[in-house]
Amino acid sequence: MAAVLVGQFHARDAEGRVYSVHEFQESTQSADGTSVTTYKLAIGDRVNKLDNNEFQLVQTGVTLIREPEPIAAS
Repeated sequence: MAAVLVGQFHARDAEGRVYSVHEFQESTQSADGTSVTTYKLAIGDRVNKLDNNEFQLVQTGVTLIREPEPIAAS
């Protein structure tokens, strides 16, 4: 089972620490035919998605909030 990096973003914990989160698309699909997306920190720790902007580190249970995307200047 291979995974392809499809995105990355920053998230903060309650203490204000910033984490780099990588989003992967798995090459295999789930039983209902949808693609499987997984999340990991840049250092390899697994991350669970709780909702659109909220994530949780599997190992420690620390909750992370996704940082808003910067607006590109034109």
